[in-house]
Amino acid sequence: MEWSLLGPDIYGFLFLVAMVAGFIDSIAGGGGLLTIPALLSVGVSPVQALATSKLQAVGSSFSASLYFIRRGIVDWRSQRFAIVMTLFGAMLGALLVQFVSPDFLRYLLPVLVIIIGLYFLLVPNIGAEDRKRRLGPLAFGCLIGSGIGFYDGIFGPGTGSFFALSYVMLCGYNLAKATAHAKVLNFASNIGALGFFILSGQVIWLLGSVMLIGQMIGARLGAGLVLSRGQKLIRPMLVTVSFLMSIKLIHDNHGDSIRSWLAFYF
Repeated sequence: MEWSLLGPDIYGFLFLVAMVAGFIDSIAGGGGLLTIPALLSVGVSPVQALATSKLQAVGSSFSASLYFIRRGIVDWRSQRFAIVMTLFGAMLGALLVQFVSPDFLRYLLPVLVIIIGLYFLLVPNIGAEDRKRRLGPLAFGCLIGSGIGFYDGIFGPGTGSFFALSYVMLCGYNLAKATAHAKVLNFASNIGALGFFILSGQVIWLLGSVMLIGQMIGARLGAGLVLSRGQKLIRPMLVTVSFLMSIKLIHDNHGDSIRSWLAFYF
């Protein structure tokens, strides 16, 4: 398909979707659950949709990361090892996804995301203030940076939420600080995965560039709210996005079976 021939209404639609996705992603993660279906709806193939979504996700995570670093919330130098390990993990995941199917993650992910949502819902004071650190920087980079980075390269949805929860539980950060640091590692994992998608020629640059601008605008607006509203905004947003993400993934995986079951009994 010649993507330059798409009408301005299609580009306007994708731009708005990307802006909303960037806003949500900078606060709670999960923006890819909006952008990938939007790309699929205009005729983009699944692999191209994943690759093009990574391009715009780079813009979103960069915009939010830059905002947090400039305001002194994140000292990127102290995160250098975690950034490098996340980058390598994502590159390895993006390499392996060319040869193995990530289908097992499609079935496991809804369970993990529901657990995250329940955790933030049932523990109201989680991330309200800084606590004692449980894992040192080197161990955090090796285990969390490389592990979640690998997951982001091979599949992706919920990466920001996983990073944020890890910073809260293992580094003792408050929720706003954890969200800020999560975006920096998310940027590293996006860069790592995007590199392999570019080499394989799967990125649709025209669509991706339009949506990248939208994501950067949305992410900048969302990042500002993270600092001004903190836990009061992030916690309910994380819970909401986690449950919506789970519903979406369960529908994608089991939608036909659920409809057949409902038709049989009702």
